[in-house]
Amino acid sequence: MAKLNKAAGYLPDEKPSFWKLVLYALQQVVVMFPATVTVALITGFQVSTTIFASGLATLCFILITGKKIPLYYGSSFAYLSAVIGLMTSDTVSKALTSDELAQLNGFLSGQAGVFTMPQSAIEYAQVGIVMSGLVSIAAGLIVKFAGIKAVERVLPPTITGPVAMIIGLTLAGNALADAAPKALADGATATVFNSDWVWAISLVTLLSTILYSRYLKGFLGQLPLLLGAATGCIAAALLYRIGGADYNIFRGINSGAIESIYSIGPFAIPKLSLPNFGNPKIAWASIAAIMPIAIATIPESTAHMYQLDIYVNAAAAKKNAKKYNLIEKLHLNLIGDGIGDMVTGFIGGPAGTNYGENISTMAITKVFSVPVLIVAAIFAMVISCFTPLIQVIYGIPLAVIGGLEIYLFGAIAAQGIAILIDKKADMFSSANIAVIASIMVIGIGGQYVYGGNIPFFGINVPCIAGAAIFGIVLNLILSIGSKKEQEAE
Repeated sequence: MAKLNKAAGYLPDEKPSFWKLVLYALQQVVVMFPATVTVALITGFQVSTTIFASGLATLCFILITGKKIPLYYGSSFAYLSAVIGLMTSDTVSKALTSDELAQLNGFLSGQAGVFTMPQSAIEYAQVGIVMSGLVSIAAGLIVKFAGIKAVERVLPPTITGPVAMIIGLTLAGNALADAAPKALADGATATVFNSDWVWAISLVTLLSTILYSRYLKGFLGQLPLLLGAATGCIAAALLYRIGGADYNIFRGINSGAIESIYSIGPFAIPKLSLPNFGNPKIAWASIAAIMPIAIATIPESTAHMYQLDIYVNAAAAKKNAKKYNLIEKLHLNLIGDGIGDMVTGFIGGPAGTNYGENISTMAITKVFSVPVLIVAAIFAMVISCFTPLIQVIYGIPLAVIGGLEIYLFGAIAAQGIAILIDKKADMFSSANIAVIASIMVIGIGGQYVYGGNIPFFGINVPCIAGAAIFGIVLNLILSIGSKKEQEAE
């Protein structure tokens, strides 16, 4: 029985031994890092502030949810277009100095050497991010008082399942782009990107991770992603050793990627510095542009809870443990998400949500321990302040990250299928097929035709948000009269 329990991993209220705890937490940081940093780089937010905010928001989320829900909070791609749109508005441009405006325009145009937006511009986005947290909190309170049944009528598995699927599938392009990158992080090119050897590194990472998760047992079997990343880095080192400098795919850190940091007092530890925390500036244009996007993250966050509920209870059944019924804590999840947005927005990080990548990691490793996520959040905050650690993670070849992402993003999509199976969705119902089909095509088509934002009457609608909202409305329309039909049958 002891072997069975060990093989089944760790449940939310279980704590691994110290070194296992450290390694599991490091694994969670590795899988959240690419997406969180990518959001910062795309939006021009400070990278160090973004990483710190991610860890702090995760700690707040875990405390607010009573240390019952093992979820990691990271930056969300849903807000990208809203933030960039705000930066091009008169509200921001008229408030900046000439130098700040030049930096902003340089960043938006992709000017070489300009990696971030001016801090003053970021501060205008902060108030919209803070206010977006109120939307999630309001949704959580509605769930608490209306009950989970009311939520399931609005967000049945025929919506949460496909939404989870398109979250993973719309990221498929990102995974392959990272698996075979065409340029280094600093914009330089290398011969290796014109050869097939970069695919060798990403495939070594992917296949080794899959083999580790399939065949390793016990403790090592719970570290497939960390071991896969290490294997990919070793393969990249061998490629560099054999092929020379033209085949070096290890990335260097951009000096401009961690700007505007200040030392901790006169007795600062060398290379240790706090991120630059901004002060939100009130702007109605920011609230109007960013706050409504939070509506799109509610179906996503709900889908994550259904995923987590399925996998945690499956692990509990293997250990003959109690049933956790995490979905009954959906209201806490939404409230925690809202608090996370308010925390990260207040200090200058991008808006976010709980991460499917981390859920995939837990599903693969069977390690659902809340203490692991607490340590992971602390690690993220330390990394944001310690430049050498940031350099180590930045140095991981993008092809290695891409190999991991192929597995992780595919696992997110597979978990959407698991929701439909677990909830026994009727796949022979014409109404269900219509809802699922619409969500899938709008979500995936919007990503690959319009780059993730569907133009609709003068506004750009994030494809996941548009698919989810259309699915919800269509499901409610098709549900009219369904109760009478069921009673008649």
